[in-house]
Amino acid sequence: MEALSVPGPAGDIPLRLYHPERSTPPRPGLLWVHGGGFSGGSVDMPEADVVARELADRAGALVVTVDYRLAGPDTRFPAGLDDVQAAWSWFTDRVDDYGVDRSRLQLGGCSAGGNLAVAAARREVDAGRPGPAGLLLGYPALHFPTPAVEGLRVDELPEILRFTADHMLGVLEGYLGRIHDIPVEAMPGLGSVEGLPPTRLELSGIDELRGSGELFARQLRSVGVPVVTDIADGLPHGHLNIPPVPALPEIDRSLARLAEALRSGPSA
Repeated sequence: MEALSVPGPAGDIPLRLYHPERSTPPRPGLLWVHGGGFSGGSVDMPEADVVARELADRAGALVVTVDYRLAGPDTRFPAGLDDVQAAWSWFTDRVDDYGVDRSRLQLGGCSAGGNLAVAAARREVDAGRPGPAGLLLGYPALHFPTPAVEGLRVDELPEILRFTADHMLGVLEGYLGRIHDIPVEAMPGLGSVEGLPPTRLELSGIDELRGSGELFARQLRSVGVPVVTDIADGLPHGHLNIPPVPALPEIDRSLARLAEALRSGPSA
């Protein structure tokens, strides 16, 4: 793993580069964005560090994680999104230096990181720049309010794993500093999905946010964007933040599917 910093809109942005051990150029590339409700999480959490290591190894890809600014009283939307976009611009400018195949350069993330990945891709498309070849998303938060999932039973989950209406209000207020006048960039599932690239969705089975991922898949299909959705049965939100262990084979399967999508394209 290589740590470096790149210029951003409000100072340097720390990045981590995970180089594959067994890979020859041109190789796939991925900018991967951690979750944490916009105001938490880090590049040290398993959802960032472990997933990046696993995908670099399994897909023979260069995976870059971005330590974007977290939301707080003095740092609101679009600070984190601006940092992700700046990291993406840096990566796209240097694909040749790292032996990355530009046609297999993808963007993705989990939960709030999935939101930031979609919003950054939307910016690239709207600006007429070449966007990512694909989106790799884990249980993203893309809509407010969150669409309901019929028959979902989450009452027995601990509160920390729930995404109730009150919880989502708190996440939104922490990110924006308000709960009204919501910009489309803050919840990109509320805007146009036309022009977005092929997408792979890995959703958690027992997760209120599953409704957002499922609706996003329907939105993409409605405009002809290829999308593949898989569900980690029996696992709560954030299942990729649990390191893969033999007792939870669904986590390994999610990683394997993401690695295959990184190798071959998200709609493969």
